[in-house]
Amino acid sequence: MSKLGTLVLVCVLAIGLGQSARAQQAESVQRIGFLGPTTAPPPAIPLLEAFRKALAGLGYEEGRNIIIEHRWPDGDRLDQMRESAASLLKLKVGVIVAIGATAARAAKDMTTDIPIVFEVVVNPVANGLVASLERPGGNLTGATTFDPHLGAKQFEILRSVLPRLRRVALLGDSGAAPGLFQAGEEAAKALGLETLTLKVERVPNPDFDGAFGVAKKEDIDAIIVLSTPVTTPNRKRIADLAVKHRIPTLSPRDHADAGGLISYGTSFVEAAPHSAAFIDKIFKGAKPGDLPVETVRRHELVVNLNAARDLGIEIPQAVSATADRVVQ
Repeated sequence: MSKLGTLVLVCVLAIGLGQSARAQQAESVQRIGFLGPTTAPPPAIPLLEAFRKALAGLGYEEGRNIIIEHRWPDGDRLDQMRESAASLLKLKVGVIVAIGATAARAAKDMTTDIPIVFEVVVNPVANGLVASLERPGGNLTGATTFDPHLGAKQFEILRSVLPRLRRVALLGDSGAAPGLFQAGEEAAKALGLETLTLKVERVPNPDFDGAFGVAKKEDIDAIIVLSTPVTTPNRKRIADLAVKHRIPTLSPRDHADAGGLISYGTSFVEAAPHSAAFIDKIFKGAKPGDLPVETVRRHELVVNLNAARDLGIEIPQAVSATADRVVQ
């Protein structure tokens, strides 16, 4: 073969190898669907950023070997979530991360093939998402914030701030799993406290004014705000109504930025590393139904002294000293 022929052959091989390498690189890019709880409010955006950071720690970089397609439905209705899940499926995502029980349910309704990793679902078994925590089955797994001792701890914190605590209301979504209210009622009963259940409909303008009006009329000493789809997007409104009616509140950890008196529980962003780890295993061949659901166990206590002053309450030094963060 002539030198010219050899040179042409080498060039052809080089071009072919280059095209093959680029093709392999393109094939290695994984597409992830991220189904948010509602129209991109905090704490959803920090959650997405924490998710990106956790993936980067495992070697997945957006634009290099992963693409994240995110959807923030305008509301938390199941039909809206289903539409968003369907739009992700049209993009041929390889896995869907669903934030909250409604998003996870919607994704599950739309596909039985694509793996689904859920975050911050309080009780995935009671919500019908998985068969059990140990053996989820199907195409779902994820992280739960379920803690059977949470209710007792919440009442313990309230009592340390309000020694004369007698009647407590539980505020949440009318469509929430019954066990969510039941756990609080049982914890209160064990401490000899009375409870009032305040269920708010999941509509564009939830009637929190009416709920607080009932609490005031019933002489409620404090309100525990449950972590449900209707409360998180309205946390600032809830905090403002608490000051207006002078009723102390204890809210989920991710309500801390809203101005409530006490926030306690698991931060949404704590679930991000769990989801990233699940996705890494799934991309490497694991089946979601074989991956046990993990429990996010880290809890944080935030005390808001500004809210305490507005409510005319003095926070004991012992409580402030044990808080993870004190808002001055």
